[in-house]
Amino acid sequence: MDWGMKNRLAHIFQPASGNTVMLAADHGYFLGAVSRLEHVGDTITPLIPYADALMITRGAIRTSIDPLNAKPIVLRVSGGNSIAGEDLSNEKITTSIKDAVRLNVSAIALSIYVGAKYEHQTLLGLSELVNQGQEYGIPVLAVTAVGKELEKRDARFLSLSCRIAAELGAHFVKTYYCENFEKVINTCPVPVVIAGGPKLKTDVDALKLAHDAIGLGAKGVDMGRNIWQSKYPVPMIKAIKSIVHEKASVKDAEELFNEEKCKVDKACESN
Repeated sequence: MDWGMKNRLAHIFQPASGNTVMLAADHGYFLGAVSRLEHVGDTITPLIPYADALMITRGAIRTSIDPLNAKPIVLRVSGGNSIAGEDLSNEKITTSIKDAVRLNVSAIALSIYVGAKYEHQTLLGLSELVNQGQEYGIPVLAVTAVGKELEKRDARFLSLSCRIAAELGAHFVKTYYCENFEKVINTCPVPVVIAGGPKLKTDVDALKLAHDAIGLGAKGVDMGRNIWQSKYPVPMIKAIKSIVHEKASVKDAEELFNEEKCKVDKACESN
């Protein structure tokens, strides 16, 4: 791995902890105007100072992100599908490597759909993206998508998907947390970042998800809805960050979350 590739990865994974808190805001490319993400800039701008990187599309970058933003960008470069379509796996590369360079991104990302109808084209898409990224020194994130079949999120399937992604050259992988998650970690030779997934029942559930994954070897989170769909998004990302970078317990992270909530509500009791 050459200097440029290492340098870009060091922007995403903080050298002090080796981990990352990525803020996922790329949902619109197939889900449209997700609740709380109707106006991308309004939602994520207050969160940017606390994220290590942004996972986002080129359209949202150009319309919603201040170009003076210094946070690294992980650019979603795949699409061509939608939640209204027949098969979410029918996805291809949509953004050129030259446009990624123009946007000064730190990594490029696409989804792979192992076991799905269009598995072949998404895996070849990953291979092609790795080839292009290598030419320009840009690392590639492979996202192990499951489409609408959420029951696929088990250790056997995710281990298979992550290993294939790594074998095809992905520099890091985004996948789901699952039971026996250590199997996924132990069989993937590149860093694994967990997806936040759909909004969980409580904020504490999201904290526990991050804590358990980091404890078993994940190198960070790429969390969206469980942060910006929280009633208290800034306290939430601060609490997640304490887990990812400081190895805070769920209890300590919850206490931090509650302290930050108190500041937002301006209802702290004086000591």
